[in-house]
Amino acid sequence: MSLRSLAAATGANMQLIKGDRGGMLSMSDDSVMMKQVQATHAPDGREVDVAPLLHLVEDILNRATLQVEPPLLASQAHAEMEEKNHQISYSIVLDALSYVIDRISCEIAYKALGGADAHGTTMTILETLTSFQWDAKLVMTLAAFALHYGEFWLLAQIYSSNQLAKSMAILKQLPTILEHSGPLKPRFDALNKLIKAILEVTRSVVKFKELPPSYISQDVPALSAAMAHVPAAVYWTVRAIVACANQITLLTTMGHEYALTTTESWELSTLEHKLTNIHEHMRKELATCHQHIDEKRSLEEYKMLVDLFEMIHIDNMKVLKSLIYSKDDMQPLVDGSTKRRVSIEVLRRKNVLLLISDLNISNDELAILEQIYNESRLHATRLDSQYEVVWVPLVDPSIQWTDAMQTKFDSLQSTMPWYTVHHPSLIRKAVVKFVREQWHFRNKPILVVLDPQGKVVSPNAIHMMWIWGSNAFPFTSRREEDLWNTEAWKLELLVDGIDPMILNWIKEGKYIFLYGGDDVEWVRKFTNSARAVASAARIPLEMVYVGKSSKREAIRRVLATITVEKLSYFWQDLTMIWFFWTRLESMLFSKIQLGKIDDHDPMMQEIKKLLSYDKEGGWAILSNGSNIISNGHGNTVLTTLIEYDLWKEHIPVKGFDLSFDEHHKKIHGVTYPCCRFEFPNTAGRIPESMRCPECHRTMEKYTTFLCCHDVGNPHESSLF
Repeated sequence: MSLRSLAAATGANMQLIKGDRGGMLSMSDDSVMMKQVQATHAPDGREVDVAPLLHLVEDILNRATLQVEPPLLASQAHAEMEEKNHQISYSIVLDALSYVIDRISCEIAYKALGGADAHGTTMTILETLTSFQWDAKLVMTLAAFALHYGEFWLLAQIYSSNQLAKSMAILKQLPTILEHSGPLKPRFDALNKLIKAILEVTRSVVKFKELPPSYISQDVPALSAAMAHVPAAVYWTVRAIVACANQITLLTTMGHEYALTTTESWELSTLEHKLTNIHEHMRKELATCHQHIDEKRSLEEYKMLVDLFEMIHIDNMKVLKSLIYSKDDMQPLVDGSTKRRVSIEVLRRKNVLLLISDLNISNDELAILEQIYNESRLHATRLDSQYEVVWVPLVDPSIQWTDAMQTKFDSLQSTMPWYTVHHPSLIRKAVVKFVREQWHFRNKPILVVLDPQGKVVSPNAIHMMWIWGSNAFPFTSRREEDLWNTEAWKLELLVDGIDPMILNWIKEGKYIFLYGGDDVEWVRKFTNSARAVASAARIPLEMVYVGKSSKREAIRRVLATITVEKLSYFWQDLTMIWFFWTRLESMLFSKIQLGKIDDHDPMMQEIKKLLSYDKEGGWAILSNGSNIISNGHGNTVLTTLIEYDLWKEHIPVKGFDLSFDEHHKKIHGVTYPCCRFEFPNTAGRIPESMRCPECHRTMEKYTTFLCCHDVGNPHESSLF
């Protein structure tokens, strides 16, 4: 072709671009045009793995650049390994497709020189590729462009150091073009942006094809909607490839004097904008598809976990790996004593206690657990102490991990002396679902016990741990029932393991008032009245303030008054107050877990009364040594003390204990305070119904919203 005819053809091509300018944006919605595109699609059923070819093309296009500095590469050893892995795949794909790719490359160059319009060239390419799937059409066209574009930049990069490359570069006018790289930079920048958009859409189309059919099909609306947009995406991406190829072809044939017209500039920027929009739309559809796949996979994995825990195993490895981390490519645990990473193998054939919590596990809980754990380590040779604890931190998978969460996790992990999971991200979504649905985890910590074979022997031993500590080993439900059978409604049940001072008073046979509440005036009246009665009756009396199950700031105010006025003995460490109430609540939850919350056990009825009184103000328990005389609401106990003159005459005959109890029951029978139980939504196992410990009727069920200002955050809870 002569220079004159080439110029004429180029001029004709520019006119065609100009003539097409008005229709570029509207064509995407042109049903006639899309029918033409669909008419070219007649796949013969062959499946082409285009991933290796796309990888090769991406490598070419990423390295083809005007920049002087080479692109960032991986280490040489890694690069050689990657190259070796892909070499076989390249050969297989190129043996089957190289002829078609060469043909398309020649077609694009010929059409550019002949002045064909972009739409016509695009349709010709699609007709050539009629028997291939949409993803193959796109990747093969991109490969054809990479042949031409890669050759251009390969010569540009090495012509100064390679004589053969220099001679070829001169034929293509590259030295002259590169000498004028400054004025040409806007053109190459526009090409780079468009090529980037082309690659993004191509990757998206390939990703849709790679979606696993076993987890998602065309019946799924998200995928069917996305696949309906693929033909248009392929058309416009191929058309953008044609536009890029035209620029390189005309530049190498006409030299640096070939100026980028306003029309061409508009075409490149418009195509880039269009492909960017297409990619963004496909990205959202792909995310929806992946969400569907993840949900199906998660459900499948969840069912596998359910089945796994119903099987019999020779050891606990399969179970622990399925819960924590199943692969062997990393050590998923951290040893709390050395802070070093360790394998799950350290737990093989051991009794394992899974401490499951979110990142809001309290310092009180950790302090008591650590005390119990350390005591068990002192007796490590005893069979009843051979267990390992593993902290499994659960975080909502839908919440994005933040630096603040990482800091909190690191802080918690650093204080734990037992094994911990290296990072919450190791715990898969299906495991979170399993723990919540099968083990009823909400947000409060639970302690799931697995025997050496991985069998669940207790879905939550945290209550046993709070009540009996390591004495509850091996933490089975049978052991829990046996321990309850040895208990009685004695003061030791309430204070054991908390304060040795009280245990000494019990041994000395003293009268003891255990009392609580947040009303300072009631505390003042109660303690003064109790002291006056003890003095009048000449009995040795000790009083212990044990606070409330909530309202920590109110407790501090009461403690300050007790200290100043020396009203009674109290626990200075608020953790001990927390532990007292946690043990009481654990007794209730233990019975719930055993399914015996409403049996006729008198001890359980008294525990329920005490928990109920705590929600209704002040309360007090009077004991003579370990024998509990009376358990009552603050108003009834205070009235009994104030009315001492009415029942003191019975003391010489009936004794102090019976006289006090009878008068208290008389007052209690008249007032009958309400009974109330609160179960936070985070409690896990919440009973469907409960019987009142006073009248034994089924209690009414309500829902309430509670805001404890002294805690700093509102807490939603269920009230029963």
